[in-house]
Amino acid sequence: MSQKDANKVVTVVAYMCQGDKSKEISYTDAKVIGNGSFGVVYQARLLETDEVVAVKKVLQDRRFKNRELQIMRQLDHPNIVQLKYFFHFVGDRKDDVYLNLVLEFIPETVYRVARRYARQKETIPLLFVKLYMYQLFRSLAYIHHKGICHRDIKPQNLLLNPATAVLKLCDFGSAKVLVRGEPNVSYICSRYYRAPELIFGAVDYTCQIDVWSAGCVLAELLLGQPIFPGESGVDQLVEIIKVLGTPSREQIHEMNPDYREFKFPQIKPHLWSKVFRPRVPSEAIQMVSQLLDYTPSKRLEPLDACLHCFFDELRQEETRLPNDRPLPPLFNLTPYGECLHFLLIITVISVSYILL
Repeated sequence: MSQKDANKVVTVVAYMCQGDKSKEISYTDAKVIGNGSFGVVYQARLLETDEVVAVKKVLQDRRFKNRELQIMRQLDHPNIVQLKYFFHFVGDRKDDVYLNLVLEFIPETVYRVARRYARQKETIPLLFVKLYMYQLFRSLAYIHHKGICHRDIKPQNLLLNPATAVLKLCDFGSAKVLVRGEPNVSYICSRYYRAPELIFGAVDYTCQIDVWSAGCVLAELLLGQPIFPGESGVDQLVEIIKVLGTPSREQIHEMNPDYREFKFPQIKPHLWSKVFRPRVPSEAIQMVSQLLDYTPSKRLEPLDACLHCFFDELRQEETRLPNDRPLPPLFNLTPYGECLHFLLIITVISVSYILL
C-alpha cells in the first residue's frame, strides 16, 4: 500500500454489529498490520470519532454466509475484541467480494510480550500470567456457554492493552458452534496448541480443545517457551507423550472412539514439578496438570479454572499493577453463563457445607 493510498479517505456504507441498521463511515490512515491465508488486517482511523480501529478484510464465498461474522455478531464481552461495523465491497475482479470487519484496535499481543521477555532471558512476571490467563478463561467461559468453540487459542490471538493489562480474545476465523454428533474437521488449531484428540483424528470433539490450548499457553508463559514444540503433526504427539507419558487405551478411546492403532512405545509420565523451574508455585503447576489431561472431560471447565487458587492474588483488594494502576475489571460478570455458573457453584458449595 502506497503512502497516497494510506492517506486516502474511504467512505462506505457499513452495518452495525447488532441489528440491521446501516450508516456511512469514513476511514483513513490505513496501513497493513497483519496478513495470512485468511486475508489482510489494516489499522485505520475513523474520521467521525477519530478512533483507531482494525479492519479485517477476507474474501467472501458468495455461496455461504461468513461464519466468523455470524459468530462475532453474537458476542459482547469485556474480554473479547469488539466488532463495531462490517461492510462488503467488490474487488478488482467482479466475482470477488470482500467482507470487511471493523474491530476495536488493541495494540499488543501476549505473543509479542512473551517474546520480548524471552529475548531478555526472563519470564513474564507471575501477576501478569495470572491476569492474562484469568481473562482468557473468562472469555472461554462466555463463548463455550454459547456453544462456540474458538479452535485457535494461541498467544498471537490474545490481544493486550499494556497500560491496563486488559486481555481480549480475537480472530474467530476458525470458530464454530459445535453440535454433539455432528462431524467437524480435526485438522484445526495451531500445532503447538493442538489438543491430542485432534491429533488422533477425532471429529466429534468438544469445546475442551480450547481448554487444552489454554493450558499450553499457561505452560508457555511459565516456561518462557512452548511446552510441546512439535515439528509436525506426528511429532506434536511425541512431544506431548514425552511429558504426559503414553496414553492408556481408555484415554485414547475417550479422545477418539474410532481410533484403532495402539502401537505406541510405553513412556512413563514426567513429574510436572520437574517440567517447570523450582520457583514456579505449586498451584500454577497444579493448574497446568488439570488443563493438560488426555481425557477431555477431566480438564477444568473455564469457569472452574477462574475459581482456582492460582488466581487468589487477583481477588485481594490490595493487589495492583506494577505501574500502581488498579487491576482491570475482572469480576464484572456478564449475564450469559458467568453469573449462572457462579451461582450454581456457590449453591453446591453451600449444600456441601450443610451436609458436612
